[in-house]
Amino acid sequence: MNRIDRLFGILTLLQSRKYVKGDEIADRFDISTRTVYRDIKALNELGIPVGFEPNKGYFVVDGYFLRPVSFSLEEANALLLMENLLTGFADKSIRRHYSSALNKVKAVMRDSQKEKLEYLISNMRFQLPRDLKGHDYEHLSALQEAVVSKTVLDIRYCKADGQESDRRIEPVGLIFYALNWHVIGWCHLRKDYRDFRVSRIISLRNTGLPFQKTDHPSVSEFMKQLPVDY
Repeated sequence: MNRIDRLFGILTLLQSRKYVKGDEIADRFDISTRTVYRDIKALNELGIPVGFEPNKGYFVVDGYFLRPVSFSLEEANALLLMENLLTGFADKSIRRHYSSALNKVKAVMRDSQKEKLEYLISNMRFQLPRDLKGHDYEHLSALQEAVVSKTVLDIRYCKADGQESDRRIEPVGLIFYALNWHVIGWCHLRKDYRDFRVSRIISLRNTGLPFQKTDHPSVSEFMKQLPVDY
């Protein structure tokens, strides 16, 4: 990778995250820490405001905007492949948002690239297992938002035996296992953590209220307790 491509890659990485540590940049681009310092200095000299915060890393100063970039055909093809895989692993809300994002990628591609992409679309098919034919609900985006904003949800939930109940939960995180999405949440009714299969959520409402409990374990801890070994 030449230096210009590397500088652009570092900038793209910085814009994708709030903070990026120097060691991570060095590992990602296979360069020394000294070279990272020089590259950051070069970006600043080009007028790109890159700052540094101890113990956190480098960051692009808030407010800086980089015009939309052109994607290579290989990058667009990879995104197209993921769109097809989402049919089996995501719900309607995620598929809709991903499709919208992919259209923005296509919008900045050259006409010749678009033609090749359309050709690939017409010559690629997926045969998915019956249990991965797509999830016919639209809760994942709302659940993601609640996890990030740490806000309480009211849900109507149907258990495996058909019994329905209203629950108020604090969603800690999402886990995909046994071919289904599950939300791990602190249940106000049971005063304990519960594993709710997303496909069994009948309705969902974000209350906007902040979590009452502030010491939730990480999702990694719940992964250790999964009833299946994957």
